[in-house]
Amino acid sequence: MADMRNRLFWIAASAGVALDRATKLWILTAFPLQDPPATLPVIRDIFHFTYVVNTGAAFSSFQGQGGGWLRWLSLIVSVGLAALAIWNPRLPRWEQLGYGLILSGALGNGIDRFAFGHVIDFLDARLINFPIFNIADVMINLGLICLFVGLWRSPSTPTAR
Repeated sequence: MADMRNRLFWIAASAGVALDRATKLWILTAFPLQDPPATLPVIRDIFHFTYVVNTGAAFSSFQGQGGGWLRWLSLIVSVGLAALAIWNPRLPRWEQLGYGLILSGALGNGIDRFAFGHVIDFLDARLINFPIFNIADVMINLGLICLFVGLWRSPSTPTAR
């Protein structure tokens, strides 16, 4: 088998995109888009599946711009992360995982923005009154956590004098 550079990066990115697309397809087919939003309590008043669309960015900032510059930002981030994995000889394991998960989130939400002009959100954590989000958002946050873990775990190298 050929040596695949930064294999964990590509596995994390592929798995994250597949999970994001599968859950969004389920939401699109199982819930009508309506006002007020259709919701399915998993644990009443704690966690629901609630289908909404977000025309902006995180926490619904920049509303109405999801089909504009945000789609291009998703594409630029995705291309940049893929280039990092392609042209970097070998990233440390935590960086591969972190950047791969961030790529999956950027691609998942970017696909929505290009296809629909908005992002499909459905994870509704009501206990903490958090904005409704999706699997791509979770992947981006998990990726950031992995990068922080990688920074924390990597041995510091002395600087040359």
